[in-house]
Amino acid sequence: MAANAISPVAARWIRAWLILLGLLVYATILVGGATRLTDSGLSITEWQPVKGALPPLDQASWLAEFDKYRETTQYKLQNKGMSLAEFQFIYGWEWGHRQLGRFIGLVAVAGLAVFAARRWLGGGLGWKLAGLVALGGLQGAIGWWMVASGIGDTDRVSVAPYRLMTHFSLALLILCVITWLWLSLRGASRGGAPEGKRVAILLLALVFVQMAAGALVAGLDAGRSYNDWPLMAGELVPSRYIQADLGMRSLFEGRAATQFNHRFLAYILWGLSLWAAWRYRGGALARSFAVLAALVSAQAVWGILTLLNSAPLTLALVHQGLGVIVTLAAVHLTWQAGASRTPAPE
Repeated sequence: MAANAISPVAARWIRAWLILLGLLVYATILVGGATRLTDSGLSITEWQPVKGALPPLDQASWLAEFDKYRETTQYKLQNKGMSLAEFQFIYGWEWGHRQLGRFIGLVAVAGLAVFAARRWLGGGLGWKLAGLVALGGLQGAIGWWMVASGIGDTDRVSVAPYRLMTHFSLALLILCVITWLWLSLRGASRGGAPEGKRVAILLLALVFVQMAAGALVAGLDAGRSYNDWPLMAGELVPSRYIQADLGMRSLFEGRAATQFNHRFLAYILWGLSLWAAWRYRGGALARSFAVLAALVSAQAVWGILTLLNSAPLTLALVHQGLGVIVTLAAVHLTWQAGASRTPAPE
């Protein structure tokens, strides 16, 4: 994107809008993580983008929503006999998650409309921002597709892990796109360090795959099993890595396999980030490589701590939140490694 295709004033306002969107998406990711870890995602059994913006406001409305939830498999097999107050707790998490999504949509569409009206979207920027908004709309549809996997004629007591991974990965992609656009509008010079570009891209790809693998672990509650380290139930490779009833699907549906894969990818990423920080010390990207290595190290240590404590809500949310920050640091590194550019006027 040519940073000088729009005025400095336009760039500042659009970058502020991108920061707001980024913060909202980050908050939604954390609330979504809490929604999953508290098993709240199936508490609202319908998708009503407009009407659903208001929660139940009286006792009769609450009881009607509770009756709908009582028809789900999750209630019948996992939460049978729960009180109305307990239902209101899980309903609150899911409603909050959806409400944040609605607010993000309003901020995104309103901002794009204002920028278009002011003719601030030259140089192809309009298409890029429109694409970003479209990704947000797709995310809403995928969110309902995910929830629908646990509602109706199913034996699931939670959403399908594949769909959870898709929903989370798209949220992460949206945040990466926001960050890339924000950096591109900043007008600062990029490092232009081709010798580290391939390693930066590899690290970003590994971080993204690792985050997706973590979503599978969360979807299966696999972080609350095999809570010893560095072994798993006393074994280097768990004996149930490939389960007889799942076969090769164990790689995506088995608790032992998904947790082992998440651990193994973490070791590779950790080692590669430390090697890269050492390899490119003193170069144009030295600081960015060092920051990423430090963040990956902190995430690895926190992940071990979370695992040893059976993934309680607070530790697990910090682990997820720090993982997002690691991803954004990898995006920044990759952006910096691109060709240098002339700073835009401030």
